[in-house]
Amino acid sequence: MSIYRLMIGIVLGPAVAYAAWRRQMLTQDGALAAALLGALVFGLGGLPWAVLLLAFFLSSSALSKSFLRHKTGLAEKFSKGGQRDWMQVAANGGSAALLVVLQTILPGQTWPWLAFAAAMAAVNADTWATELGVLSPTAPRLITGGKIVEKGTSGGITLTGTLASLAGAALIGGLAAIFPDLAGLRTVKQGVFLSAAVTLAGLLGSLLDSWLGATLQAIYYCHACGKETERHPQHSCGTLTHRIRGLAWLNNDMVNLLASLAAAVLMVAVWQGWR
Repeated sequence: MSIYRLMIGIVLGPAVAYAAWRRQMLTQDGALAAALLGALVFGLGGLPWAVLLLAFFLSSSALSKSFLRHKTGLAEKFSKGGQRDWMQVAANGGSAALLVVLQTILPGQTWPWLAFAAAMAAVNADTWATELGVLSPTAPRLITGGKIVEKGTSGGITLTGTLASLAGAALIGGLAAIFPDLAGLRTVKQGVFLSAAVTLAGLLGSLLDSWLGATLQAIYYCHACGKETERHPQHSCGTLTHRIRGLAWLNNDMVNLLASLAAAVLMVAVWQGWR
C-alpha cells in the first residue's frame, strides 16, 4: 500500500463528497459517509477502484437530479428522497469498502477486484433502472407474476427499466475491462469476457433487487392515503404506516446491499469456473 496514494485518497474522497453535498446530491450525514468511503476506496484501491466508484456515483446522481420531476408523483412510494443519506451510501458502497480492504490484505488475489466490479455494476444497474424506468410508456409488472402495478411499486419492472439496468451494468463492465492487469488478463478475448461477465452479474443483481422488493422487502400501508409505501414510520402525509408484508429488517437499503453482494459472489463463481 502506497502512503502517497493513501494521502491522495484522504484528500480526494472528502473533496468529491463535499462537491456532491453542495449540489444537494447528498445529505449532510450522507456526505460524511461518502467522504469516508471515498477516502478508503481511493486510498487503498487507487485509480481503477476510484474510476468504477465515481462512475456509479456520478452517473446515478446525475440521473437522479435530471429526472427528479418525473418522480414527483412517486415520492410517496419511495422510502427516501433524491438526496442520498448515510444508510444509502453504506448500502451501495458497503461491499466496495469490504472488498478494497480484502484486496489490501490479499494483494496477490484478483477476486476482490472482480467482486467489486460486479457489485458496482449491480448498484449502478439498479439505480439506472429506478431513475429511467419511470419514463416507461407502459405500466410496470411485478417480476414475480406479471401483475400490473403502479409506477414506483417495489418489484415492478418495465422493458425501459430493464434496458436501463443493462446499460448501467454495461458502463461498469466496460470500465472494468480498461484495467486488465487487475484481473490477470492477457488477451482481448479475456477482456471482452470480463466486461460481459461484470455486465451480466450486475444485471442479475438488479433483477434480484426487484425480486426481493416484490417478495421479502418490508412494505407498509398508509390508511389516510390508502397507499402502499416503503416509508416508515410515517408516510409523506405524516400518517403512521404499518407493515403489511415482508421482513421488518429488510428495507430498501438492505435489499440494495444484498443484491450487490449477490452480484459479487456470482461474478467470482463465474470467473473461477471460466478460468
